[in-house]
Amino acid sequence: MTSHAAARALGLDFGTTNTVVALTDGQGGSDLVEFAGDAATGAVFRSALCFWEEERAWQGVANEAGPWAIAEYLQSPLDSRFVQSFKSVAASVSFERAMIFNKPYRFEDMGRLFLQRLVAHAGGRLDTLPPRVIVGRPVEYAGARPDTALARQRYDAMLEAFGTEIYYVHEPLGAAHSYASRLSEPATILVADFGGGTTDFSIVRVAAPGSPRRCVPLASSGIGIAGDRFDYRIVDQLVLPLLGKGGLYRSFDKLLEIPGGYFRDFGDWSRLTLMRNRRTLNELERLQRDAVDPVPIGRMIALIEHEQGFPLYDAVGRLKRALSNADEAAFRFSGDGVAIEAVVRRADFEAWIADDLRRIEAAMDAALVRASVAAGAIDRVFLTGGSSLIPAIRALFERRFGAERIATGGELTSIAHGLALIGEEDNPGEWAV
Repeated sequence: MTSHAAARALGLDFGTTNTVVALTDGQGGSDLVEFAGDAATGAVFRSALCFWEEERAWQGVANEAGPWAIAEYLQSPLDSRFVQSFKSVAASVSFERAMIFNKPYRFEDMGRLFLQRLVAHAGGRLDTLPPRVIVGRPVEYAGARPDTALARQRYDAMLEAFGTEIYYVHEPLGAAHSYASRLSEPATILVADFGGGTTDFSIVRVAAPGSPRRCVPLASSGIGIAGDRFDYRIVDQLVLPLLGKGGLYRSFDKLLEIPGGYFRDFGDWSRLTLMRNRRTLNELERLQRDAVDPVPIGRMIALIEHEQGFPLYDAVGRLKRALSNADEAAFRFSGDGVAIEAVVRRADFEAWIADDLRRIEAAMDAALVRASVAAGAIDRVFLTGGSSLIPAIRALFERRFGAERIATGGELTSIAHGLALIGEEDNPGEWAV
């Protein structure tokens, strides 16, 4: 194992779903940080937090992160608060703070707690951080009207104790550096990074090995559609109709459709866990009293009150992964009076996400236009990120570029590897955004 003392730079891929860290090895390469302990899942650290009340903890609230957060939640779901995909609100003006056990947590507060626990579980490898930290960021942040300047401000606050020389680099450019290390000849490459919250593209010209500057970025683009949106499509089709979506409620002498905001929040990991607050539950209880059919709203209340978000989305994730390997798969969920069993065909899932895929392809076309590179001039396409394993996504690129030009590998780790390699360069600021 590489000695941490030899590391000159650290690559941090803080993802919506997973976080990965790599350290340079002093020999032109990078080495993933493996996490240690009974709950460890190798080099992949789940981007999640769990909070619970504890008298001895700071302000009476203790916390855990990563796979340890999941373990704490599963041990006592009703007495804890589980937060996942909080990166999705980094650029959101509407998000100010989350109230957890009556205490406010800003994005940067959650981020700092998350990084503290990540360091604690790194088996000592991150006890002394290298001065140079290369942090991945999406080309376009998630959200309806993302504020890039606000996201940078929040990231800066989150990382203020994590390094003294911090650079922000587009995530697909990190993947480009990782993939370039596998090439033995010059090439123009398209990198497509399918994360949990965003899909990002970069077009990079790779020089021959030994060139003074191996990678030259030509253009980037991105869109706030990725794995979490695909999860929402499944929830929208299989779950939300059972919770009252499309139903009616009485308002004086009128019948009105139940507001869609509740269903959008329930279908979004970054907001679902925050629905378990007295104000939202009171609103839902009033809505239940006025609903033409109160039973579905009662199901939603039960799922929120009994912290069923994690098992529900775990079932969604299992279905999505199963459909990457089979033409049909079973969806099964049971919790607090809500039981769902359905056989879903891959063709149905692909129909649900068809519009999302069209928008993703348009974002890819934007990168090609900005780079003034025709699709036929792309020598290699490197697909990375967990959602790149979805067959419909692979088919999109095979149709446009041909199967022989598609490359994969290191779907969850390539970005961190490449970010660390950028940190080895004399002037990583050339890549910074």
